[in-house]
Amino acid sequence: MLMLESWATMWNWLCKARGNKTMVNLSRLEEIKDLRTVWPHEALDFTPWLSQDDNIVLLADALGLDITVDDTESSVGDFNVDIFASETGMDRKIIIENQLEYTNHDHLGKLITYASGKSADVIIWVVKHAREEHRAAIEWLNNHTDEKIGFFLCEIKLYRIGTSEPAVKFEVIEKPNDWTKEVKKGESANETQQQRYDYWVSFQDYAFQNIQFAKNFKRRKPSTDHWMNFSVGSSSCNIAVSQIRKRDELKVELYIHEDKDLFHSLFDNKDTIESGAGLTFDGQDLPERKASRIVIEKSVAFSDRSQWNTQFDWIIEVMLKIKKTFKKYL
Repeated sequence: MLMLESWATMWNWLCKARGNKTMVNLSRLEEIKDLRTVWPHEALDFTPWLSQDDNIVLLADALGLDITVDDTESSVGDFNVDIFASETGMDRKIIIENQLEYTNHDHLGKLITYASGKSADVIIWVVKHAREEHRAAIEWLNNHTDEKIGFFLCEIKLYRIGTSEPAVKFEVIEKPNDWTKEVKKGESANETQQQRYDYWVSFQDYAFQNIQFAKNFKRRKPSTDHWMNFSVGSSSCNIAVSQIRKRDELKVELYIHEDKDLFHSLFDNKDTIESGAGLTFDGQDLPERKASRIVIEKSVAFSDRSQWNTQFDWIIEVMLKIKKTFKKYL
């Protein structure tokens, strides 16, 4: 009984103490319905805003891409596409068409025209609101084009809290169905191609559970190719991971596209770079080609699935070290 009274006394004291606390005042999140209060004109206001590095990354993060803006109001015959871009460190071309209104047939037609004129691989439609028939049209395009082409439909939202500055959020409404496309491709894949594809799927499922890896790299679309490329934030190079199955060999490399000066600069600092990374690299100038590479290799047993996670751990470690060490030289 004494114990119960003691608990009762303590409980009353705690309740009084809580009652004396100052309550936190929370503001209401308000959506700004009229986008033109912030960007009055698509071409003069919104497109220049979106093309800036700090802003395009917001869209890129929502889509799971690395986007480098190459041009705005880029010519396509007698017309202009709002933003012409590329996937950072890759060869894939991107077009972005902006519409600060509800979707319509006119802009859908422009989207396809610009994609054709620019030979785009990734087509992004940024809108105020996606009508259901246009969402269905983008879904249909994703399901009826090959695995190299991807259509994204994205709504832009604006919010503020009280009198704060507006905050932007991109909401993905429709995106490529990679699984459907890979199934179509896989119908004609041979055994080796299917093994590569399964390996890449397993690698990414494992790797993106690693917090540091997920912070530094974007998920890639699995393919039947023997390589998979990852951006390092520079258009001059990227990280490539390769499965060389006939030799049971894994490769992780910094692939430099067309910059021999960069390769020679890195090679001149080879000792410092290797010391910083704790790795030993093989520099390959490839004199007969415009590209060059800096490679690290490992012997593995691809056929033994029980070793895959150990292989994945090695890839993750090397990729993180390469990105961290080489970043200061790029």
